[in-house]
Amino acid sequence: MTREHRLALDCGTGNGQAALGLANRFERVIAIDPSADQISRATPNPRIEYRIAAAESSGLPDASVDLVTAAQSLHWFDPAAFFSEARRVLGPGGAIAVWGYGDPILDSESLNRTLHAFNRGMLEGYWHPERKLLLDGYQTIPFPFDELTVPAMELEATWTLAELTGYLRTWSATARYVAERGVDPVVGVEHSLSREWGDTREPRLVRWPLYIRAGRVKKA
Repeated sequence: MTREHRLALDCGTGNGQAALGLANRFERVIAIDPSADQISRATPNPRIEYRIAAAESSGLPDASVDLVTAAQSLHWFDPAAFFSEARRVLGPGGAIAVWGYGDPILDSESLNRTLHAFNRGMLEGYWHPERKLLLDGYQTIPFPFDELTVPAMELEATWTLAELTGYLRTWSATARYVAERGVDPVVGVEHSLSREWGDTREPRLVRWPLYIRAGRVKKA
């Protein structure tokens, strides 16, 4: 995707998950996040330099970066300002890739209906509105680059029911529901899923659609 693999800039890095992957392919990675708390929790790596900075204002020199990335974070940015910053810091032949994953899909229609009712029914009003940008595959956001065609992809995991419900409890919408109502909404959906799961200690397939937009700086 890029001619050179000297420096990648990962924006909205959080705990550095994407930056760690980039460190396997680039000589250096600068990983930024506006949250000092997130940066303090990031996984150290000799090729990664973590900095507290906003995606829209990285502080890097012009034309200094080979790849700009944003994993599961574009919908929290000002997209136009972020893309402008990406164009500024990308050097000749540089590229940008932004991605995120959508709602989980279970491996049976009945289980999936139950999970969907929880996610898009009970919790719907507790999701941040910016999440819709992600669920639309970032397609509603103007993308001022020469866009590359990316094949459809999915993330997969095999989880027990306990692992799935542990994941549901990490959702921001779940936390907001608990804060407002004082009860754990996962208890009810866990009970419903357990009736259809079979042996709840047996793992089942969970899939997430992966939404990716990638491109290169437009030639003048």
